[in-house]
Amino acid sequence: MDFHGIDLNLLAAFDALMSERNVTRAATQVGVSQPAMSAALSRLRKLCGDPLFLRSADGLIPTPRARDLAEPVSQALRQIESALVKKPEFVPGETSLTFKLGVSDYPAFVLLPSLLQALEKEAPGVSLNVYAFNDRDHAVDLLDAGAIDAAIGVPPTHTDGRILTRPVLRDEFVTIVATDHPATRRGMTMKTYLELRHVLISPEGEMYGVVDQALAQQRNKRKLALTLPQMFAVPDIVARTNMAATVLKRVALNSPASHRLALFPPPVTLPEVVFDLIWHRRSDSHPAQEWLRGLISEQAELL
Repeated sequence: MDFHGIDLNLLAAFDALMSERNVTRAATQVGVSQPAMSAALSRLRKLCGDPLFLRSADGLIPTPRARDLAEPVSQALRQIESALVKKPEFVPGETSLTFKLGVSDYPAFVLLPSLLQALEKEAPGVSLNVYAFNDRDHAVDLLDAGAIDAAIGVPPTHTDGRILTRPVLRDEFVTIVATDHPATRRGMTMKTYLELRHVLISPEGEMYGVVDQALAQQRNKRKLALTLPQMFAVPDIVARTNMAATVLKRVALNSPASHRLALFPPPVTLPEVVFDLIWHRRSDSHPAQEWLRGLISEQAELL
């Protein structure tokens, strides 16, 4: 087998640079000095005939050539690692460690209780530090910085191959009103819907959401009575007033006010909402984190 003089250590350096987007952090990951990593990058550029990474205020930005190389290089290294290095066995019930998990509001409300129950049963020595985030790309920043091991939230807008995702939660929208609201007798037609006073959930404080976008495509507009950033306050507000709201179904069903709510399919087609499990490629083959991701997926399937 002839690798034409290619030093396979350069592939590890490239993989670390793609993962960290920072020469110093990449050097730490591989276990070499910062000058040695800089020298490896110089050799990689010469070997590939491409700059591979461009410097910016936000760190190294991979070129299109680097993005093309990222996945095959990563897969090759993982295959070599799998063939040559035996992973240490991870025994959940015998371990004592702390996982750092980024969770947006919805999975914190819907999934976290069952996840903690499973952790308590299967790995009583494991603890969990939970970090909140609202912006979908903030999770990527936290993963890049090593501040969290994984995240659960709306899929990020970009991943560049270093961020891995898989869907774990899906939900649909429902329109809710109080059980004694006159609309419960008339049914939720478009005419009734447009006559109601609505609650809009908007973390950014905007006066326009996915429902309004769908209505506008039909040249309709609803009446807004309240805009607020917290989705889990909405069911109780609706149960106590004549307002209506269009929320994710589990938000309504898991609310303490659920028995005082009537649920209807919205009279306008709305997209399904998907929440992803998100993690960094650097931790993809880590036995403990593989186990945690598997447990998260298992608990999500039970909901």
